Amino acid sequence: MSDEDKQPNTTLQQTDEQKAVNSDNPDLNEATSEEEVGTQPDVESPSTAEAATAEVTTEAAETSAGQGVESESAESDSAGLPGQQEDVAVIETLQQENELLKAQLEEVNQQFEAFKTQSMRMAADFDNFRKRTAKEKEDLDHQVKRNTLGELLSVVDNFERARSQIKPQNDGEMAVHKSYQGIYKQLVESFKRLGVSPMRPEGTEFDPNFHEAVMRQPSEEYDEGIVIEQLMRGYFLGDRVLRHAMVKVAAAPEPVVTSEEDTSTEPES
Repeated sequence: MSDEDKQPNTTLQQTDEQKAVNSDNPDLNEATSEEEVGTQPDVESPSTAEAATAEVTTEAAETSAGQGVESESAESDSAGLPGQQEDVAVIETLQQENELLKAQLEEVNQQFEAFKTQSMRMAADFDNFRKRTAKEKEDLDHQVKRNTLGELLSVVDNFERARSQIKPQNDGEMAVHKSYQGIYKQLVESFKRLGVSPMRPEGTEFDPNFHEAVMRQPSEEYDEGIVIEQLMRGYFLGDRVLRHAMVKVAAAPEPVVTSEEDTSTEPES
């Protein structure tokens, strides 16, 4: 047994002795009870204590709940901050991609406009080339026809001279005349099919673009500058001149000198 267990409980003994003294002296017992009552602290009733305990418990719970909410909010803020940063980074990336796509679209539009302009220029150049080629081909065809038909015009001229100079006297000469006139007619028809047409300048005003003046003859019948006669026929090839017509052009009539004028102009002796 320990030393503490061996010591007598002096507190219990003192209490028992006090109780014995108080039982012998009732007045002292009352006073002592009054002193005990006065010195004893106020003790709350069980219901009040429970209510206070419940209030303290509620406040503690609210405090802990508030702290939990704050901690959760802080956690959510700390957890949401990287997410927001990621969203901002994604938005910036999309904006950069959008700007890049806009730049590429602008570049494509510029290339399209350049290709469109180049295509229009090529189309215009091709159209000019086509027109120039067609004009050159037309000029070449005209030149070839002009050179060929120009060589054959002398044959036509000879047929026309023969028709105007030969006067058949009998049936044999008339038969020969008709035979070469048939050849002449066939030659003229071939010329017409090739676009050759004769000029008819008699009675028209002289035009150096179509006519070549060989002679000038004073005339009272025709005004000055009018074609009197065609000495060698001219021809058109389409709307161009194949050969100029050689013509005789009317000139102003010469003044008539009378005998009186001759006398007045004679020198005095």
